Amino acid sequence: MTYPDNSPPPSKDDWQGFREVDRAIAENRLTAYSWKKAWADPLGRLKLILIFVGLAAFVGFVVVQDLIL
Repeated sequence: MTYPDNSPPPSKDDWQGFREVDRAIAENRLTAYSWKKAWADPLGRLKLILIFVGLAAFVGFVVVQDLIL
């Protein structure tokens, strides 16, 4: 029997907290791979840059408006 999260089957001595940490590490690897893959694609890189520039502009706008008011 296989488990969808690629973790070993639960046992009596298994600690739930360690299983959650193991799964978080595995998901972080998938996230890092996705970021690297998106950055390697020219169109994906452009999208990421535009999103971050837009977020930075919004934060700048909010800070400036907060200082003025």
